[in-house]
Amino acid sequence: MEHLKKLIREVRDFPKPGINFYDITTLLQDADGLKQTIDGMIEKFKDERIDTVIGIESRGFIFAVPLAYHLGAGFVPVRKPNKLPSNKISASYDLEYGQDTLEMHEDAVGSGHRVLIIDDLLATGGTAKAVTELVEQVGGDIVGLGFLVELTFLNGREKLNGYDVHSFLKYDD
Repeated sequence: MEHLKKLIREVRDFPKPGINFYDITTLLQDADGLKQTIDGMIEKFKDERIDTVIGIESRGFIFAVPLAYHLGAGFVPVRKPNKLPSNKISASYDLEYGQDTLEMHEDAVGSGHRVLIIDDLLATGGTAKAVTELVEQVGGDIVGLGFLVELTFLNGREKLNGYDVHSFLKYDD
């Protein structure tokens, strides 16, 4: 899938000076690129017997829903605070400039469910680690984590030691 990098727009100095932002909207608007991305994710996880695919707000939803559909699994959104209407659990994680929190319905994942966590980007790993905590809090078994893009120079994978982590496109700087 490395050839898909040419469909991702790099925006320098966004959202602040010194940051290079990898804009996946240009990949998503390309019909063939989108199809290849979803098909590649399906191929990677098709033999894993997944019960639930979790999508992390918001771009993780883009990939998690079609993946869940093709894998014959349910979809669960993990969202920022105050977006879910029923009883929920939460996990906080550190950001460069403070803290943030994610929430999941407390009944979204059953004990022993085989769970795949999907997001668009693995950067520092804090968001993904918080989601692993939510899943494990309710007794789910994490089969793996999948990301479209990984910024390897931020070492986010280190926070996910012990989990099967797969990223489809890697950027080294």
